[in-house]
Amino acid sequence: GLEGIQLPINPISAFPLISAVPGQLEERVKSMFYHAYDNYLENAFPYDELRPLTCDGQDTWGSFSLTLIDALDTLLILGNVSEFQRVVSVLQEGVNFDIDVNASVFETNIRVVGGLLSAHLLSKKAGVEVEAGWPCSGPLLRMAEDAARKLLPAFQTPTGMPYGTVNLLHGVNPGETPITCTAGIGTFIVEFATLSHLTGDPIFEDVARKALKTLWKNRSDIGLVGNHVDVVTAKWVAQDAGIGAGVDSYFEYLVKGAILLQDEELMSMFLDYNKAISNYTKFDDWYLWVQMYKGTVSMPVFQSLEAYWPGLQSLIGDIDSAMRTFLNYYTVWKQFGGLPEFYNIPQGYTVEKREGYPLRPELIESAMYLYRATQDPTLLELGRDVVESIEKISKVECGFATIKDLRDHKLDNRMESFFLAETVKYLYLLFDPDNFIHNNGSSFDVVLTPYGECVLGAGGYIFNTEAHPIDPAALHCCRKQKEEQWEIEDLVREFYSLKRSKKFTLTRTSGGREAERHKDSADTSSEGRKEQMNTKQKEKRKIPLLSCPSQPFNSKLAVLGQVFLDNT
Repeated sequence: GLEGIQLPINPISAFPLISAVPGQLEERVKSMFYHAYDNYLENAFPYDELRPLTCDGQDTWGSFSLTLIDALDTLLILGNVSEFQRVVSVLQEGVNFDIDVNASVFETNIRVVGGLLSAHLLSKKAGVEVEAGWPCSGPLLRMAEDAARKLLPAFQTPTGMPYGTVNLLHGVNPGETPITCTAGIGTFIVEFATLSHLTGDPIFEDVARKALKTLWKNRSDIGLVGNHVDVVTAKWVAQDAGIGAGVDSYFEYLVKGAILLQDEELMSMFLDYNKAISNYTKFDDWYLWVQMYKGTVSMPVFQSLEAYWPGLQSLIGDIDSAMRTFLNYYTVWKQFGGLPEFYNIPQGYTVEKREGYPLRPELIESAMYLYRATQDPTLLELGRDVVESIEKISKVECGFATIKDLRDHKLDNRMESFFLAETVKYLYLLFDPDNFIHNNGSSFDVVLTPYGECVLGAGGYIFNTEAHPIDPAALHCCRKQKEEQWEIEDLVREFYSLKRSKKFTLTRTSGGREAERHKDSADTSSEGRKEQMNTKQKEKRKIPLLSCPSQPFNSKLAVLGQVFLDNT
């Protein structure tokens, strides 16, 4: 109901009492969402993204109505079940991954696979009619699995580290660059382990784990990783170590993977990295870039993408350190009314060609986590400042535009899908203490599955790096080896046929698995599956549109893969 309302831009002085702010700000965030979302639907759908200055759309990361997939779970967090239901049916009809498109393996995973998995797991809460085998089956899960299978050929390398780009129809292009950024290798375990646990197919979790372990094995003697590596030879091409672009979500997924899977090995890897990062890159609660083998400073720069770090520290309970670093980053925000992509720490100013702010979520994400941990009102003030800035600088008639330059507030004709997936979502969750996402386990939903009762929706959601929440309890709903699942289903089927019951609720699931069993029986090993994949991926291919460029990190202060791709 807030779509049409133009809320006033309040000067800061209008908020003398910070305690009175959240309710009012929640509504402002909601109207921000609908201003952007409605304009996407009206002017840009079915393209990937809205171009807010020209009021039209463009395909950016593939061609799958990306903003719609990315914004889907935000709709539910804002309480809009009817639109969630409508979008689910639109996506089922309209999205197809059998297309001759070169796609970023990393972006497709975090935005498409992550967005579909999250929506699949939330669909019952959103009042969608779920099928009998849910959450172990369902149309959105099948779509997520379909998209993830398209990415598997990228992992067919001597090291198990994936290529950065894959053609969705033909697999990896013959001339594909073997240079991938670290984040593009280590940011799969959350989505892929979830897929494996829900579908019973271990291949996804296996490839994600192998990639994580190869990075770990190739860390330097002082315990650091660089930010671009050759996935064929495992040689580091860009040897600069830091917590920002090109590396960031690798560290994030070690922590989140450890929590999601209760995996001590992943957590101990992170804690080792955390020591090395503190020893070599941390100065006065800022984090710099250093040479991965020597530990010497290579760039005294803060990048806006690094602002996720205080939130990550809060997840391992390191609140004091997180707050100090957060306050450093907040001073940069106050200086510019946004976070420039790069900020030169000693000079206290922006870096040439990196003065923009594409409405990124990382600082708000950290504020949301830290506010849950501390209830410190400074964090609500940051949230208010963000709402003020975005409304004042970035709002245009057809949406919200990327800020090209924070010094003169020039705008760019782009609204990234993460604005609706992450920025608006984390803002809303910062201001809405009663959101179902913040559930402390006091309420939950019990679902009957073929393997017994299953508790869902009790809280503890793990956000993937595109802010798509995964319910960790769901991983235990379907958690049986395939063979065991079939045995149980066969027993149940026998039992029901003895009772001559026509209403066997599992037929849909078991029928599918029956067929799958025959298909896989000759070849149950993941090695065998890899062989199958290998033979499928020859034929005609095209040169990629998107991949992590391999120029040295220091040239142009690094374009750092897709993260900062200049539209030239």
